[in-house]
Amino acid sequence: MIGALVNFIILIPFLIFAVILSKGKGAFLLAGYNTMSESEKAEYDEVALCKFMGKIMFGVSFCILLFAFSDIVENQVLFMIALILLISIIIFALIYTNTKNRFKKNG
Repeated sequence: MIGALVNFIILIPFLIFAVILSKGKGAFLLAGYNTMSESEKAEYDEVALCKFMGKIMFGVSFCILLFAFSDIVENQVLFMIALILLISIIIFALIYTNTKNRFKKNG
């Protein structure tokens, strides 16, 4: 039960971050983007990148919520589903963001 409480505590900042990003704000919090020079940042659609990462953060938040519920109901299957979903979301995000220059500005 303490594990569920810890998961709920961890969930709160993830949800806050997801809401901020889904509004197109908070790009300075994205690793990699915040270390770019201003000229490199100008090549990217910051709002689209933030909104996409916001969706990813909502997915990660959902996985954390599933981890908490799996601890509450003591169901390992639910834990495994959350783990597989989390790994899938991360792999999808890595592939999606690093192919086809999806977040580069046109023109």
